[in-house]
Amino acid sequence: MNNKIVFFDLDGTLMSHDKTILDSTKLALKALQNKGIHTVICTGRAPLMFEWLLDELSFDSYVSMNGQHVVFGGKEIFSNPMKREDMQKLTELANEKGHGLTYSTFDNFVTNASEHPLITAGTTRLKIPYPPVDKEICSHSDINQVQIYCEPEETEQYMQLFNDYSFVRWDECSVDMLPNGASKAIGIQKMLEHLNIPIENSYAFGDGLNDMQMIETVGTGIAMENAIPELKEVADHVTASCSEDGILKGLLEVGLLEEKDVPLLQGIQK
Repeated sequence: MNNKIVFFDLDGTLMSHDKTILDSTKLALKALQNKGIHTVICTGRAPLMFEWLLDELSFDSYVSMNGQHVVFGGKEIFSNPMKREDMQKLTELANEKGHGLTYSTFDNFVTNASEHPLITAGTTRLKIPYPPVDKEICSHSDINQVQIYCEPEETEQYMQLFNDYSFVRWDECSVDMLPNGASKAIGIQKMLEHLNIPIENSYAFGDGLNDMQMIETVGTGIAMENAIPELKEVADHVTASCSEDGILKGLLEVGLLEEKDVPLLQGIQK
């Protein structure tokens, strides 16, 4: 069985530090696709936050919201929404404490508060617009992931109250809240099962804390040079930084691409 698949984190991995896609990365992705290798976005972001990339980079498959929603060939193959009664309780507590929330669904990204300073800071760093306010989101939509915006020491009260959930920090004052057991690794496993691809034919690129299980799950895990030290320790390979042609170099280094597969390599330093 020669079918292969590569999963790519977005921020700090597929996207460079300024949230753009390098020309070398675009060339590398096109070369993989030309070879019939599956390319899959694997991110903590909700689909609405990266839909512009799907057309630009010819992606039709993704694992979003840290494994909570999985799409292959444009069709949903897995979704794991959170309990609405828990989301309502969470919202009431956050509103009482003045904490910010953003809610991720398969087709939406909204917030409980307008002009919350920590949400503003977080979305600015991600270079995405401040989400619209929808105070009734819990009553009419399935929510796959929530981001809580508060000071780090204040996160503990949410962890104690919602002990059926896991909390993954992605920013100094922001954590993702997910059902226990949810992770990018679960989404990857659902994708591999759907395609009947063995683990040894799977690869992943990442840089952050929420990439740990992904990198450990796949056959070959590749950390970017800009990755956190803990991820580099568990990765099978460390490639160049996301802003220094790391995707292309990593694909060449692990043998998924050869120089003959990628035109115009002359301008890219080996």
